[in-house]
Amino acid sequence: MRNFLKKIKLVWTDITLRKKVLFVLFALIIFRLLSSIPIPGIDTLQLNRFLSNNQFFGILNIFSGGGLSNLSIIMLGVGPYITSSIIMQLLTIMVPALKKIYHEEGEAGRKRFTQYSRLLTIPLAAIQGFSLLAILENQGILFNLTAFDRITNLFIVVAGSILLMWLGELVSEFGIGNGVSLIIFAGIVAALPAQVSQLAFTFNVSQIPLFLMFIVVGVLVIAGIVLVTEAERPIPVTYAKRVRGMKMYGGGSTYLPLRVNQAGVIPIIFALSILLFPSMIGNFLAGSTNPIVMKISSLLISFSQTSILYAVLYFILVFLFTYFYTAVTFDPEALSTNLQKNGAFIPGIRPGASTSDYIAKVLNRITLLGAVFLGFIAVLPIIMQYATGIASLALGGTSILIVVSVVLDLLKKVDAQISMREY
Repeated sequence: MRNFLKKIKLVWTDITLRKKVLFVLFALIIFRLLSSIPIPGIDTLQLNRFLSNNQFFGILNIFSGGGLSNLSIIMLGVGPYITSSIIMQLLTIMVPALKKIYHEEGEAGRKRFTQYSRLLTIPLAAIQGFSLLAILENQGILFNLTAFDRITNLFIVVAGSILLMWLGELVSEFGIGNGVSLIIFAGIVAALPAQVSQLAFTFNVSQIPLFLMFIVVGVLVIAGIVLVTEAERPIPVTYAKRVRGMKMYGGGSTYLPLRVNQAGVIPIIFALSILLFPSMIGNFLAGSTNPIVMKISSLLISFSQTSILYAVLYFILVFLFTYFYTAVTFDPEALSTNLQKNGAFIPGIRPGASTSDYIAKVLNRITLLGAVFLGFIAVLPIIMQYATGIASLALGGTSILIVVSVVLDLLKKVDAQISMREY
């Protein structure tokens, strides 16, 4: 506790650190103000009724930073930017030129790659915004809109998403931590008071054991997330000695830290994108008067988080996408080549293909644990609903994972800044 208070004091006494922290706070205040400005033509009563009974928009609301709950001008949130970043990373597999830019051109290549992600965000935001507004209009939430109103709303939500992307990058550049992650984090935390008040409103004395169980499970889940997020499998690496002139260089030993959860929260986003697609189509068709279309719509909407089939498919998809995304972002062959170029080797393993195979084998083993854990976190809300029978007691696995991961990353960045100032 004393060490924690000392760090807080150092943050506020150091001018540069204080400016960074204040900039983050200022950006988050701007974000919350933007999330309270609604687009025109909303039926508030119909909106609240719709969101309370729709799991699909509840998930979208998380990644919009809470902006979707009142159809604000930033209702799309950073979702299009996250999607464009994921698409660009996947394209590095299929397009050799992009792979060269990302992996071989250093910092300049990374900047070009980021710029491509920004440009791709615009059409993705337009497509997502058009689909979302069309669904809301079919549900009667947006009413009495002219063609001009529809175009205006589309431009507003696209511009809001781009503004939020820019704000997140400013936080990353001039503040502390990842700006996009902090925006999602702020949206989740901002929704906590409303959720707590709703829980208190439905409180019953007979449910005290369930509430205690909920608290215990919540603490265990947070501890598990911290443990798995921070867990690493170190692979020892030795550098060969080199003689230059009359001096000897190298000969040191270090290790490669392979993370158990190499993919982070990305596999859950992938799985949600696929599983929520039927619900999106169902909501889009809900306004039809054709009996066959209405039946198809109701079947698609019923495929929700409360079904066993949904939970099983959700777990399997998260498991598979964890391996897939780890394979995309982590290249054992490139790592083996870099070690060989720098005169480094893993003791007992021949350089080259043998080193690559060894790293891939270790990575596959530890990814198994990370994939099972992510799958469990993803279906945790469904498990809690079945265990307690109370929807309001459902632990939001994705939300908890995001919050804990962002807090851990932020603490690491603050510690790094403090250590740099001390030296």
